[in-house]
This record gives sequence, structure tokens and C-alpha cells, in this order.
Amino acid sequence: MAKKKAAPPSSVAKKKSSSKTIGTSSNDTVISDHLMTAGMPDPDLLIRTASEYRISNFLLWQISYSEIWGTDKHWSEFREEDLRDAIREFSRRDRRFGGLTPVS
Repeated sequence: MAKKKAAPPSSVAKKKSSSKTIGTSSNDTVISDHLMTAGMPDPDLLIRTASEYRISNFLLWQISYSEIWGTDKHWSEFREEDLRDAIREFSRRDRRFGGLTPVS
């Protein structure tokens, strides 16, 4: 009988419970280190095509502070100019990374 691999959540929980470090950043690091994208930077911009604005759990952890840009065009119709439009709009956005705007 083949051995089953431990599910990622259980390995994260075991590592966290044995860790002497406490705090949010250590939790974030433990989780991030167990994702398939470990070692890669999180995306700044997520482009959704074909009028889809749901993320459907796609890179859910990694895009928590990403900007989302949508277009009605399907992926096969998406061209360089569309990418330029997305980047132009992205560059005009005020990114707060979860922070709040001070009340005046």
C-alpha cells in the first residue's frame, strides 16, 4: 500500500505548533512557504478576461493585496494594447496594501 502524503494544512499546523515564533508575520511566512508559489513574489496586478470578476480561489493567498483589472475581451482576443491599458490604469491607482485612508 502506498503512503499518503500529509495534506499541506496539517504540515503547516504541525510546523506552526512546534515554532517558537509567535505573531502574524510568522503565520504568513509559514503559510507562504508551503504554497506552490513559495519563493515567488506576489502579483501586483491580476487581469481577468471575458467579463469574469470572480477570482474562484485562484492564487487567493497571493493576491490579497493585488489590484484586479477586468476586460470584456476573451483571452484569445487580448492584445498588447490591452495589457498597456491595464498597466496604465494600474499605475494610476492609490495602493494602500490593506491600510486605511486617514479621515480629514
